[in-house]
Parts: sequence; C-alpha cells; structure tokens
Amino acid sequence: MNPGHKQLIQIALVALLLVGCIAVLLPFTGTLLFAIVICVTTLPIRNRLLRICRGRSNLAALLVSILLLLLLVAPVALLSGSIADGVELAIRYLKPLMENGLPAEPPAWLARLPIVGRDASTYWHELVASREEMNNLLHQFVDPTRKLALATAALLAQGLLQLVLVIFFVFFIFRDAHLYADALHIGSRTLAGDLGERMLALVEGTVTGVMVGIVGTAAAQSVVAMIGFLIAGVPGVVILTVATFFLSMVPVVGATLIWLGAAVWLYSEGQTGWAVFMVLWGMFGISSVDNFIKPILISRTSSLPLLLIVVGVFGGVLVFGFIGLFLGPTLLALGQVLIGEWLAHADAQVPAAEEHRPR
Repeated sequence: MNPGHKQLIQIALVALLLVGCIAVLLPFTGTLLFAIVICVTTLPIRNRLLRICRGRSNLAALLVSILLLLLLVAPVALLSGSIADGVELAIRYLKPLMENGLPAEPPAWLARLPIVGRDASTYWHELVASREEMNNLLHQFVDPTRKLALATAALLAQGLLQLVLVIFFVFFIFRDAHLYADALHIGSRTLAGDLGERMLALVEGTVTGVMVGIVGTAAAQSVVAMIGFLIAGVPGVVILTVATFFLSMVPVVGATLIWLGAAVWLYSEGQTGWAVFMVLWGMFGISSVDNFIKPILISRTSSLPLLLIVVGVFGGVLVFGFIGLFLGPTLLALGQVLIGEWLAHADAQVPAAEEHRPR
C-alpha cells in the first residue's frame, strides 16, 4: 500500500473515532462541564477529606458526593415538590370561584391598597355583576399562571436529574483526580509550554472565584432573607429561603420577587407594619448583600460585568437547563479571562519579534 494512502486512512480512522466520541459525549456536555467546575471548586474539601481518610480516594469521593447531595439535590427536590403542591392548591382555591362566582363584597385589604385600592374595589363589583367577564378574567389569569408554575416545576425536576448525574460524574472524577490532574498538566505543557501552565492555573482560579462569588452571594442573601422571614412571621420559611437562594443567581430581580411577594402577603393580612419592615429589610438587607459580598468573593480573580452575568444566567439556562444558572456565568467569565490573558501574551511577544527583525 502506498505510504501516502496509508497515512490518509490512519487520519480518517482517527477523525471517525473523534467524531464518535463527541457524538457519545454530546448529550452529557453540560453535566460533565458542571461536574468539572464543581470538582475544581471543591478540590480543597476533597483533599482535606482525603487526608482524613488516610489516602482512600474512594471514601473521600463518596463523602464529597454525599455532601453535594445534601447541599444541592435535597433543596431542589424540596422546592420542586412545593411548587407542584402550590399549583394544585391554587387550582383547588380558584375552582370554586369559577363555579360559584366571587363574594358580593371585596375583602377589606383590597380597598386599603394605596393608589389602586378604590379602583380595584370598583372593578370587583363589576365582576360580581358580570359573570361572563369574571370567568374570562379567571381563565386569562389561571392558564398562564398554571403553565408558568408547571414549567418552573418541570425545570426544577430536570435540574434534579441533572444534579444527580453531575454528582455521579463528580464521584468518578474525584476518585481518579490524580490521574486527571497529571494528564492536564502534561497536556497543557506539551501544547503551550509555560503559557499552558499559566492558563491552567488561571482556569482554576477563575472557576473557583466565580463559583464562590455566585453561590456564596446567593447563600448570604438566602440567610439574610430567612432571618427577615422569621422576624416578620412569614409562613413557609424553608421554601422561601430555598427559592431565594436559587433566584438570587438571577441578576436584578431574582431575590426581589420573593421578599416583595412576602411583603404583599403581609399587607394583605392586615400586617402593614411588618409589610413595611419586609420591604425595608429586602431593599437594604437582602438585595444590598449582592453589592457588598459578591465583589469581595470574586475580587481575587476578575470583576464580572453585569451584562456578562445576565447573559450567562439566561443563556446558560437555555442551553444547559437548570445547571446553566451556575455554568453559564462561569464559562463566560472563564472565556473573558482566557482571551484577556492570550491577548496580553500576544501583545508582549510583538516587541520581542520587532527587536529580532532584520534591519
């Protein structure tokens, strides 16, 4: 056989093998990437457990996996079940209204609402007088709300399955972490020399900083929110705290939806003072945590622009599902840092090349 033909066949076989590997791994791209991000972030915990377990990597990986199950999977399962139950409860509450109509008189708290209270009471009487208009309003409200709530529950259920798969990957990555670490260092040095080593260290620092910043800020906001809910006597504190944790990762309006909803509920129950307290606690306590804690947590790596976080969160959810809340901003921040490092390295090489250019 001609040596040239033989080489082409070898290249074709390698290309087919790579295509096959990519096709097999493609459905697990998001979960595998997120597992790697979690491994990089929790590596100090794994190393400490490894010392406690006297070098038994299987046991250390199992302990980390159990810890992640308790911290990630259990809250998502709780929140998903609560949303599904809430949808059923809302349907049971609204069904009698659709069958029997509204009470003749509006509730007292409706008239006390600032600005819109009088108009809302008037509209209530109009709805009572017109059964057809009331049914149309209820249908317009119920259908989108039910679809939104069920879509949210479905997203959380999908996230639950993704997190279980992520933790499955984490166990095996941590079990053989020394093999993967050696392969990464050898590969980076072989491909790019000292720059490859520097980029690898940069990847580790950026991933850790961004994940600690996003998750740490969300955890701090949820703790502050839980304290406020307990002080104000809001029911369902556990569910609201878990919801605050996940929604805090959505910039600008995330946690606001929870504490503002709690304030509205307090006001509807006639607890105006506690409603005002909840608003003030949300504005100056819960929401302001993001302005103080996140810059401190991420300052060791790079400052994340708000646009990068917004695009990362929503784009990550669209591409990867629930885990995109964590993975999207991390990938964009990592890309920003690596491109900046590459441009700085290329810019430093230009003067050196000009100095050696023949004159």
